[in-house]
Amino acid sequence: MFFKRHKILTTFLVLLAGFAVFAAIKWRTWFYNPEEKPYTVGTTPQWVLLTFGNNGEQSRNVSWVCGDSVCPSMLQLVDIDKCDTVNIEATGEVFQSRAGKAAYYVARLNNLNPDTRYSYRVMTNGVCSEWYDFHTYQSNRDSLSFVYIGDVQDTIGGTTNTILKEALRRNPQAEMLVCGGDLTERPTYRHWQQTFTDLDSIAQHMSVLNVTGNHDYLKGVTVSLERRFPLIFSYFLQSKMDDNMVYTVTIGNAQFFLLDSNREFWHLRTQSDWLEEQLKKSTAKWKIVVIHHPLYSIKGNNWIQRLCFNGIIQDYGVDLVLQGHEHAYARRTMKDENGTPTTPVYTISHCSPKNYLIQFDDDFDKYGISSRYYQTVSLHGDTMALATYDANTHELYDSLNIIKTGGITTIEDFGKNIKENMHYQVNPNSSKSRKFNERIEEYKRRHPERINM
Repeated sequence: MFFKRHKILTTFLVLLAGFAVFAAIKWRTWFYNPEEKPYTVGTTPQWVLLTFGNNGEQSRNVSWVCGDSVCPSMLQLVDIDKCDTVNIEATGEVFQSRAGKAAYYVARLNNLNPDTRYSYRVMTNGVCSEWYDFHTYQSNRDSLSFVYIGDVQDTIGGTTNTILKEALRRNPQAEMLVCGGDLTERPTYRHWQQTFTDLDSIAQHMSVLNVTGNHDYLKGVTVSLERRFPLIFSYFLQSKMDDNMVYTVTIGNAQFFLLDSNREFWHLRTQSDWLEEQLKKSTAKWKIVVIHHPLYSIKGNNWIQRLCFNGIIQDYGVDLVLQGHEHAYARRTMKDENGTPTTPVYTISHCSPKNYLIQFDDDFDKYGISSRYYQTVSLHGDTMALATYDANTHELYDSLNIIKTGGITTIEDFGKNIKENMHYQVNPNSSKSRKFNERIEEYKRRHPERINM
């Protein structure tokens, strides 16, 4: 009996020691939050951002930051064609972060006229921003075009703004920017400043939709999202459920469903109920889900998110699932019982200077590594056209059409005729890098027809 107890105790201590070593290795990943340096906010409005509101597709919100106390603020809105000007009062709130405080404002522009050109400027305590402009959409139209980017997480002084401006120059039909979370590297004032540098001359003129990513959260035993995030992406202030950042908006014949995949299991179950309720009553022809964590992971993770959301997405006819998080490109098309490609189409993308080491599952149709990517999605009539571009060269990397006619959905896959970039610079001093290169070589042997050799 003594030896049996001794063996049990020894086993317990070994397991405890092993867990302690594992926890020490993972401590930064699980709990470390980078320091936020002290900051002060100027008295001129900054971080101006245009996005959708909570009153239909002809509503917009404009948010900005100014000073460290709430002062009288408003937005001046001009109908350019009619030369009519209205003043819209803004609401303000002071947010105290870990190292400073700032006053955040939002002006809600409801009941805008369709297909109308507007200019606007924001004002706090009598100090004005410069003038910006935007254009509302036609009502009841059957077309829409937007640019999608996954994680950005730009370094301080990064080049994302140049990439986005060039992407929009090459795709002038794009009317909005959709982001898959982790737009900001970490929730610090300095990194938010970089994000708005990345969005300069874009977010003031083009509506931006963004979901939460894990880098937007503060780490801890349980993760927490700063109030700063919904104060910037202000549609969440009225659409969130408890602390779940969910939102839906219908634009023409397309409806977007934004999910907060970073939460604990019980919160994800609450969101799945919300998603099912929204999809049940949706009459939109095209249904698009935006979520940070991929439901079919290329790193072998995220099974909880798949359990909570994927069945609902497939049961209620979602067409496209836009995802990020895993810092590579991948596209997966569902197959029916006959093996014919159908919806949903799942894409993973990122526009970050960081690239991750991934798995190569043959159920995916397309992969991209060692680069940055962005996508354009264009809806017109019965067709959704999805195109993916290498953000470094702006060359077409993947292309696919979803066509709906007579109650039947078909997929035209043009991407299979575009070779994949599997170039990878091996770090000979890293065992992970060497093993990843072995994975790439094995993938090349399985699919030589896909690879740009």
